[in-house]
Amino acid sequence: MKARLIRIAAASAVGLVIAAGIAWWQVENAASTVQSSVPIGGPFTLTDHTGRTVTDADYRGKYLLVNFGYTYCPDVCPTELGTIARTLDLLGQQADKVQPLFISIDPERDTVAHLKDYVALFHPRLVGLTGTPEQVKAAAKAYRVYYAKAPQEGGKPGDYLMDHSSFLYLMGPDGRFLGVYPGGTSADRVAQDLGSRIAG
Repeated sequence: MKARLIRIAAASAVGLVIAAGIAWWQVENAASTVQSSVPIGGPFTLTDHTGRTVTDADYRGKYLLVNFGYTYCPDVCPTELGTIARTLDLLGQQADKVQPLFISIDPERDTVAHLKDYVALFHPRLVGLTGTPEQVKAAAKAYRVYYAKAPQEGGKPGDYLMDHSSFLYLMGPDGRFLGVYPGGTSADRVAQDLGSRIAG
């Protein structure tokens, strides 16, 4: 059973890497519209950090920077959210046309109240989203996000990390997938690319 789960996770990760590679190559080459053979993004229904039920349609008209992670993440997630915050600052007035979203893949611990405190640490424009396990699973599936609970050896039931893929997704004002910024992409690079799209 464990070997089967590993194979499934590996296949999902490979598929996402291939799709992300294609999309990022097109972003790097200044394509006006990024296409991918693997559809990424789609409808979701989640709860934001104020307790309001929202769907993807609520954010139409803005570019979306979508990041999946969890608040107990020790390194990657806070780094990526810091990049988002810095990107918004670099964009200046153009940032009004951008909505950053942080979608939790750990709804068990990432309650609305906890998310509210967490996103406030990074940027006032950042919206945290959570939901039922089923809602989170559906959103992650739409974005081809891999995640799995990783219990800590000898730890308590609540002591676990979350293995997950780390990309910053760019969605257009019409909800279409435009590309991905791989983990570690600098805020300068993201702001440069996104700013040119907004201005164009």
